[in-house]
Amino acid sequence: MKSVVVVGIGNILFKDEGVGVYAGRYLEENYRFEPPIDIIDGGTLGFKLMTYYQSYDKVLILDTVSIEDAPGSVYHLPADALMGLGSYRQTAHEVEVVEMLEICSLLDKMADVSVVGIIPEDIESVDIDLTQTLHGRFGAMIETTLSELKNAGISVIPKDHPKTLDEIIYLYSNPTMASYNAVNA
Repeated sequence: MKSVVVVGIGNILFKDEGVGVYAGRYLEENYRFEPPIDIIDGGTLGFKLMTYYQSYDKVLILDTVSIEDAPGSVYHLPADALMGLGSYRQTAHEVEVVEMLEICSLLDKMADVSVVGIIPEDIESVDIDLTQTLHGRFGAMIETTLSELKNAGISVIPKDHPKTLDEIIYLYSNPTMASYNAVNA
């Protein structure tokens, strides 16, 4: 099995729903990891998550969590806690994350899976951005993620010339510029 994968999940078209995708990209743009880890833009992978649950030792999912608390609250939830949270399953991909956990828990081999999640404020507006609340709390989500990676024995090395959250969102909202930048980097 491979060591560690970070999977950013969400739909960037629905405001805060895209926070996991942005967080994954932010990590990729701003840090190096030793030993290297895989960072996947999981979008709304759903049932394909089973592949990661079975191919890696540790899976860290970055996502929204729909539980009763103030928007912007950040949680680290291990797999067993997720399976016990019926109220967590409010978006299609949240349902699929938990369903894949439940199926894989019956198999012989499953990764150590957990979610670093943030409570969204708006997952209904069609807008490629985050609410001000999540903009303000994005750093807490990143710090929680980095802490979990360090706990897994991963060294986190900041890159020179980091990108801001606004730059990450801009790249997603302007894919032509992202392609241009990748070719001309």
